[in-house]
Amino acid sequence: MNSERILVCELDEAQFMKILLVEDDERIADALAEDLSDQNYVIDVAYEGQSAWDLMDAYLYDLIILDVMLPNIDGVTLCKQYRARNCTTPILMLTARDTVGDRVLGLDAGADDYLVKPFDLTELLARIRSLLRRSGGVALPPVYEFGALRLDPSTCEVFYNNQLLSLTPKEYGLVELFLRNGRRVFSSSQILERLWSLEEPPAEETVRTHIKALRQKLKAVGAPADLIETVHGLGYRLKGLEVSV
Repeated sequence: MNSERILVCELDEAQFMKILLVEDDERIADALAEDLSDQNYVIDVAYEGQSAWDLMDAYLYDLIILDVMLPNIDGVTLCKQYRARNCTTPILMLTARDTVGDRVLGLDAGADDYLVKPFDLTELLARIRSLLRRSGGVALPPVYEFGALRLDPSTCEVFYNNQLLSLTPKEYGLVELFLRNGRRVFSSSQILERLWSLEEPPAEETVRTHIKALRQKLKAVGAPADLIETVHGLGYRLKGLEVSV
């Protein structure tokens, strides 16, 4: 058994977590999605209630940002339906309504936090980080070390043998995904679901291309060729990885 471990130190940044943004104003939704993507969150967007419910039913998200006033199904009803299924994903509700009664209505429906429009982006980001910290099954990514491999999410940097790797965002996401999940094997479809939004669904061949490029970059700085292991018929993982917190 390989005795390498991940050494953990808590930080304040979240990288490549998946967020569902539900907002009926397409201009606001698209601008906000771009801002959140710049923070390395993977964003799916729904512009009305029914499509939001379909996404909530089909996919696992780390956080849901939910507008109250929506076509087809309003945000409060969506929140109630979601909580009725014992789903615990954090929900941050957005609304233009600023009365105590409106806030109570949203919180009683199962929302974890409530933000009134217009809001400052820095406050929204702070609330997102807070909700991700408090959520039961989702912790903020720490600094990880596995042998000579080191990932620092506060700077979005990956090192091997103290050499900085020049990675694309998706290559960085692959390294983080493997490090955060120990010995878990990820299939190509699971990697696509975690690292790509529904707006940019590539073919599974894209995953193989990114894995190959990442292996070449790791090998160039002295990493073993099989550091990223192919588990035939199942997917990919870091070879011999054990997790210690």
